[in-house]
Parts: sequence; C-alpha cells; structure tokens
Amino acid sequence: MILESVVNGPLIWPTIKENGVTRTKKYAELSVAEKIRVDCDMKATNIILQGLPADIYSLVNHHRVAKGLWERV
Repeated sequence: MILESVVNGPLIWPTIKENGVTRTKKYAELSVAEKIRVDCDMKATNIILQGLPADIYSLVNHHRVAKGLWERV
C-alpha cells in the first residue's frame, strides 16, 4: 500500500454534509481502510524524505503527498 501511495497518489479525502454544509471528514471520522491509506501515504512520504541528501531535501520537503514528492525528485 505504501508503493500504491507513491504510484497512484493519496486518498482523496471524503466529504460529509452536515447542516447543509459540506466539509472534509476529520481523520477520526475515516473508515479503517481510509485511515490505513492515509497512514501509508505518510509513511511513503517519510521513507522518500529520509533517503534524500540535504540539498535535495530542502527543495522538495514542502510536498505533502508521496506521489508529488516522488515525481519532483
């Protein structure tokens, strides 16, 4: 699933409609499968960042998702 996060991108956060307002679900509101996908993307991002030299790290560390980070590297 970590590789899937790099190749296919992260979970598109689901939304919920409350009182006529649509908002993004909070982490606690995600299903077990959705939480696993979010956690795998974070792990993939950390794995990629840990393997980079300092000069490259400083250029790409602002990317929040593994797919974008990997494509930039």
